Amino acid sequence: MIDVRPSQQMRDLGVVQHGAGILSEPARAFDLPAERDEAERITDELFAAMERIGQVHPFAKGMGIAAPQIGVARAAAIVQPPGDGPAITLLNPRITTRSGQTDEQYEGCLSFFDVRGLVLRPLKITVETTALAGETVTTVYERGLARLIHHEVDHLDGLLYTARMLPGVEPIPVEEYRQTGRSWAYE
Repeated sequence: MIDVRPSQQMRDLGVVQHGAGILSEPARAFDLPAERDEAERITDELFAAMERIGQVHPFAKGMGIAAPQIGVARAAAIVQPPGDGPAITLLNPRITTRSGQTDEQYEGCLSFFDVRGLVLRPLKITVETTALAGETVTTVYERGLARLIHHEVDHLDGLLYTARMLPGVEPIPVEEYRQTGRSWAYE
C-alpha cells in the first residue's frame, strides 16, 4: 500500500498548494448585486470542493475553504462550523473589529496539510460581508468560529496562517502534532 501525504491528497482533490502565487495575492471583491451569478457559481464550486474533501477527511472541529484555494482569485469563502449547523458563506468579508482577548491554538491548512502551527488569534471578531443582493451584513463570531472565519478572511487577503505565528514558532509535522494532545480549532 502506498502512503499518500495529506498535502498530496488535498492536491488530488483540487486544492491549490503552498507556493502557488494565487495564495499570496489579495482576492478581487465582487460587485454585488451586478456579479450575483458569478458569486453563486463560485460559491457552488466551493461547496463542491468542501464535499469532496469531507468524503476523505473528517473535520470534527469545522473547516473552511477560500476561492483562491480552488484557483479562483475572488473574495468568497465557505466555513462549515462544527456540528450540524449550516455553512457560512463569506462574500467580500472584512474584519472590522478584533477583541483584545486572544488564544493560541493549532491550525492546519488544506493548502499545506502536512503540518500544523500554533496561531495567536482574537477570541471575538466582527465581520462585514456583502449579501448577494448587495447589502452589507455585519456578524460577530467568537472563539473557534472566530478562528475559522479569520483564517478564511486571511486567505482572501493573501495571507497564510504562518504569517500570524509568533516569531520563532515554526509549523510542526502533522504526525508530531497528533502526539501533542493539544486541542485544535481548525484544519
